[in-house]
Amino acid sequence: MEIKGNSVIVVGGTGGLGEATVRRLHAAGAKIVVADVADDKGKALQDELGISYVHTDASDEDSVNAAIAEAESLGPFRASIDCHGGPAGGGRLVGKDGSPMALDAFTKTITSYLTWTFNVTRLAAAALARQEPLEENTRGVIINTASIAAYEGQIGQLPYAAAKGGVVGMNLVAARDLSPLGIRVMAIAPGTINTPAYGKAAEQLEAYWGPQVPHPKRMGNSTEYASLVAAIIENDYLNGEVIRLDGALRFPPK
Repeated sequence: MEIKGNSVIVVGGTGGLGEATVRRLHAAGAKIVVADVADDKGKALQDELGISYVHTDASDEDSVNAAIAEAESLGPFRASIDCHGGPAGGGRLVGKDGSPMALDAFTKTITSYLTWTFNVTRLAAAALARQEPLEENTRGVIINTASIAAYEGQIGQLPYAAAKGGVVGMNLVAARDLSPLGIRVMAIAPGTINTPAYGKAAEQLEAYWGPQVPHPKRMGNSTEYASLVAAIIENDYLNGEVIRLDGALRFPPK
């Protein structure tokens, strides 16, 4: 499937992974809708690149549908990329004082990273199903963001690991559900990606994580995530798979 001339939404498009993806797909000729809640950053991208920004709450059906409708107005809607962030509650299952982890620390993280991802997935799928099919009944692709924490969650990461594990778990099922409609579903599981969100802590994180990555011995870049998104869109035989983007890193227990 071609990127050029088709419209896409990038949920979380003002964040590190999202902005890099917006820029990569815009350069390839896509018609972009940045769907996020960071209005200042979204409008700055809109003004700089001449793309669309729609204030979008990933938890709200009407809000997500508004971003999708904007994409459909620009041209054939062919791809939904979701890399939104959220609160990552954590801590040990039982603290040093013997108290169990607070339930809301778990539910808030599950809601943000799993339930909202499902919300975007279901609404994007319904919209993609409305598009005219291309060759081989292809209508589009959904790309979600998991994490290698889904496989090797560290101590204190239980809610986040469970949420991202849910994204991994629903990926193949969603691909099977949507295959009759010609819609592919993929997920990317990043390892340690150095994004601007880390600010002054970026150098310290690089010094800690870089040597632990087998090759190349550094943290990943947002542009590498964006390049993988573009490759997934263009390769129609990638479906139902979660691709690790981690330099062969495997998280240690802590």
